[in-house]
Amino acid sequence: MASSNPPSSQPETEKRFNPTETTPNNNSSKTPNHDDPEKTQPEHTPPEASCCEPRPASLSAFSSLGFLDRYLAVWIFLAMLIGILLGNFVDGVGPALQKGTFVGVSLPIAIGLLVMMYPILCKVQYERLHEVFRTKEIWIQLGFSIVINWIVAPLFMLGLAWAFLPDQQDLREGLILVGIARCIAMVLIWNSLAGGNGDYCAILVAINSLLQIILFAPLSLLFIRVFNPHPPPSSTTSSASITYPTVATSVAVFLGIPLAAAILTRLTLLPLLGRGTDKDKKRYHTHFIPFISPLSLIGLLFTILVLFASQGRRVVHQVVSVVRVAAPLVVYFAVVFCVTMVLARRLGWRYGYAVTQGFTAASNNFELAIAVAVAAYGPQSDQALAATVGPLIEVPVLLGLVYGVRWFVKWKGWGDEEGGREEVV
Repeated sequence: MASSNPPSSQPETEKRFNPTETTPNNNSSKTPNHDDPEKTQPEHTPPEASCCEPRPASLSAFSSLGFLDRYLAVWIFLAMLIGILLGNFVDGVGPALQKGTFVGVSLPIAIGLLVMMYPILCKVQYERLHEVFRTKEIWIQLGFSIVINWIVAPLFMLGLAWAFLPDQQDLREGLILVGIARCIAMVLIWNSLAGGNGDYCAILVAINSLLQIILFAPLSLLFIRVFNPHPPPSSTTSSASITYPTVATSVAVFLGIPLAAAILTRLTLLPLLGRGTDKDKKRYHTHFIPFISPLSLIGLLFTILVLFASQGRRVVHQVVSVVRVAAPLVVYFAVVFCVTMVLARRLGWRYGYAVTQGFTAASNNFELAIAVAVAAYGPQSDQALAATVGPLIEVPVLLGLVYGVRWFVKWKGWGDEEGGREEVV
């Protein structure tokens, strides 16, 4: 990609992905004045957007969103409410939704999951991933993300599940599945609302998608069978209900299919639609992506509506269980996000990278957790109920964290506006 910046001995990709790099001042590149050598004119050529260029927190990400994305929380709450009302006041809705199944999951839920994941994964720049791994800084970022997402966060959720639900084996297993499933969908929305680095978030989504295909099944068995080994005598299910083929099949179908389809779509359509620098050549991003993007929201709302319609009666009639599951989820989301942000700030990372790390760590792939819980334990199991409570708590808590972190940056600042590296206040 051509750049208007003068050549440098530092590789272009290394400059792009440096999370602590100082933004060049507009006066750093000047056009000489031949009439008076002592006077120079600043060169006002706008910098070209790079793959992972952080966006300052001062920009209004909320106002830049479309109408549907801007009021995402409203649509999600409406879908939850309609689903609960249908499940409680329309006879036979729950059993009707469970009649047809696909790899052990309700057919409507399966369709919703696949439709929701595909447009999001089409936005990831798979063809440029090789550029990312050329720099030391991005390896540090990815290493930090992997440790937080695949070691710290699941173990923290395991500890919370035992602390809040010591007498509820089945609900504990549902929480454990939520803790292991790393978010690859909603995190893009939270990151955008908070003014995070969208391209870097897409890279983490791609990495977590691949790791989830490899790690989710063995980690599920490790955490449930080894770290959660003693079901109570009265339990109707046990850790033996979950098997490697069941989990691996769910992951391969509900993550592998949309991921493979997205990679094939992108690598096929990009050469056909053009990838030039002019506007009329970027038809993949200006025409195809906007065309399929609403499908993601439609799939999400449809999935939530069907889930809560299926579990509506249980959500209402088992309020105590819902509250007991909600408590550790609130603690999990808040603590993981805040700790990740504090660590990123102390490491001197810029806001765009820090907030992306925070929401990637705090968000969870509740869709996959629900699919695995339903396939392994059944739609009426306590494991499925615990996984279904996930989006009910995640949406308001993470939306609150979006506004909280933006308020903090406005109050304390982060350093992106000046392009520098700000000390911890």
